[in-house]
Amino acid sequence: MKETFQRHAGTSGAAPPAPAALAAKVRTLAPSMTRSMQRVAEAVAGDPAGCAALTVTGLAELTGTSEATVVRTARLLGYPGYRDLRLALAGLAAQQQSGRAPAVTADIAVDDPIADVVTKLAYDEQQTLADTAAGLDTVQLGAAVTAAASARRIDVYGVGASGLVAQDLAQKLLRIGLIAHAHSDPHLAVTNAVQLRAGDVAIAITHSGSTGDVIEPLRVAFEHGATTVAITGRPDGAVAQYADHILTTSTARESELRPAAMSSRTSQLLVVDCLFVGVAQRTYETAAPALSASYEALAHRHRR
Repeated sequence: MKETFQRHAGTSGAAPPAPAALAAKVRTLAPSMTRSMQRVAEAVAGDPAGCAALTVTGLAELTGTSEATVVRTARLLGYPGYRDLRLALAGLAAQQQSGRAPAVTADIAVDDPIADVVTKLAYDEQQTLADTAAGLDTVQLGAAVTAAASARRIDVYGVGASGLVAQDLAQKLLRIGLIAHAHSDPHLAVTNAVQLRAGDVAIAITHSGSTGDVIEPLRVAFEHGATTVAITGRPDGAVAQYADHILTTSTARESELRPAAMSSRTSQLLVVDCLFVGVAQRTYETAAPALSASYEALAHRHRR
């Protein structure tokens, strides 16, 4: 059995996030910050150019916090210190100045015309995908692909909206010849997790990072020696302690008409597709014939 201290250690020792990933990082980690740290994070994400021109003392005064809070926020966002965060802010400001400013920023209102709803949703979906791509750790993704490509068996856990994403991934993997199953029933998930061992892979999908019905089977799989992967919007959540590899998702702004379950699904599907395509590349010699065979087997159902 593996010990929990052997798991993936998050961002410690990793390279600081790229400037483009900063805003996504703030949105992901803000809920777990103290209110004073949130003020610092919101300030740097909202006005990178202005904050890049400030010293640590100046940013502390602007946000009504302390220099220590500014430094702690910088470190939580993945930077060794404020100097590194300041450099990232300058880079982000330069990127924003060279690009087109977002045309849509308002949340969807109850009385919005349907054309405005389409425009706002499309913009938020695009931003969510861009944030997820910018913040996705490709080293962790590559390790998860390597494990899944050679796995004897792959279990995917998710409930609610995340359960639909789990089914999507399992179906894709099945069509390229891998043994993969999605589990949304927590009892069946744990029952199946008990059967896993070294050489198998267990994938948990949870936006909050704290869904007990998903964490429990991942823990069981982890303790039985399987390689474990967490796809989550909260890399600091409880699910991380049982994950060998963590793939972080982003989310659009949550509102009354657009709950987190809806906005998180887009980024989860992107990560799932990246994982699947990576596995298909690694197993191409067997995946291509299996995919062709599945097309042939189903083709008659789509003909008149």
